[in-house]
Amino acid sequence: MAETSSGPGRILVTVYAIFAVAACSRSAVQIATEFDHARLAYLLSAFAAVVYVVATVALTRRGPRWHRVAVAACATELAGVLAVGTASVLDQGAFPDQAVWSTYGSGYLFIPVVLPVLGLLWLRRTRAAMA
Repeated sequence: MAETSSGPGRILVTVYAIFAVAACSRSAVQIATEFDHARLAYLLSAFAAVVYVVATVALTRRGPRWHRVAVAACATELAGVLAVGTASVLDQGAFPDQAVWSTYGSGYLFIPVVLPVLGLLWLRRTRAAMA
């Protein structure tokens, strides 16, 4: 597997780690202080946080099992951001406050919609390097 300790792999892991911390922090504060205001959005942010943590850890590990976990995390992230993004555009009333993946991650400069694509491309490249 190509290294994630330098180059593009290191950048990818760093961005995932930043998003893991940001999503965990944001969702924890929102759930603790305003949960009744936007339950769905805050729970989806918490789910996104878990996905980012799993992806971060999996991207730093070696071996076929961790590779599969990383692919699953990135694919889940992509499906989630597309589903939540579309739902938040179609039914804005269901999202009185933003989730990490609302409107395709617009609150985070649309990085949430681009990041899993880059992650999956990186994992494809590293799978080829393993073979």
